[in-house]
Amino acid sequence: MKKFYLRILYTLILFSVLGCQTVSKKIDDTTTQERKELTKWLNKSESELKNFYGQPDKIEFLESRNRNYVYVTEKYKIKCERKFEVNPKNVVVGFSSKNCF
Repeated sequence: MKKFYLRILYTLILFSVLGCQTVSKKIDDTTTQERKELTKWLNKSESELKNFYGQPDKIEFLESRNRNYVYVTEKYKIKCERKFEVNPKNVVVGFSSKNCF
């Protein structure tokens, strides 16, 4: 009887470890896909960015005279924040993404 309970315990531990790896892989895949999508915006104009995403929720002015256009969305009560860095020539030169999946 004791061996039976140990086998069940080992099986549950195995499924728990495999489940965590699956979630981690899905997060990594989603992050990679997000990065690919945002990379397409590099060297595009500010007007193209605004035509696609609309007006930014916030504009942050940087010391380098660049601006960060911040877009915030919410999915499953988790706030996704995308920032696009736009230079004085109105060209997208960088991006960052947080909690977007």
